[in-house]
Amino acid sequence: MILLTIMNIYDLTVLDTKKQPVSLAEYKGKVLLVVNTATGCGFTPQYEALENLYKKYKDQGLVILDFPCNQFGQQAPGTEEEIVSFCQLKYKVSFPQFAKIEVNGENESPLFTYLKEQAPTEEYKGIKGKATAAMLKGISKTYKKESDIRWNFTKFLLDREGKVVGRFAPTTKPEEIEAEIVKLL
Repeated sequence: MILLTIMNIYDLTVLDTKKQPVSLAEYKGKVLLVVNTATGCGFTPQYEALENLYKKYKDQGLVILDFPCNQFGQQAPGTEEEIVSFCQLKYKVSFPQFAKIEVNGENESPLFTYLKEQAPTEEYKGIKGKATAAMLKGISKTYKKESDIRWNFTKFLLDREGKVVGRFAPTTKPEEIEAEIVKLL
């Protein structure tokens, strides 16, 4: 078996919502916010804030990449078509959405393997955030090691060279990282 070394995010290919391959090299030179999402999650309303950030900064080079994940409480049960329809109707999502993936375990997406290697932990702020982190760790069936994703709406921020510059907990609202995004633009 030959193992390929991933040098950067642009070496990876993912599937779009129609299961067609998309090279992440298409996003070279852009500031990326990569998010694992779900349509039936307590954090699902973050789609609105994500769309607001995207509309505000897309012309300056921000791209949000949405990867639905059904690993946490079966909170993304629909087909790709149903997920896209829900997101467009409820939150007017216009940023790129992709096929459902796994973010932890033996079938995890190479994209999330790479992201977790680059930023192995996220910070949960305040008492409420730390309590949520402990709760998510306890209920997540796929959380096995510290670098694993605890729940949906974990966010990875990448600069224009594809370097991961931050990992943010599901409890971190998108607007809370706006200043960090602006610095990269």
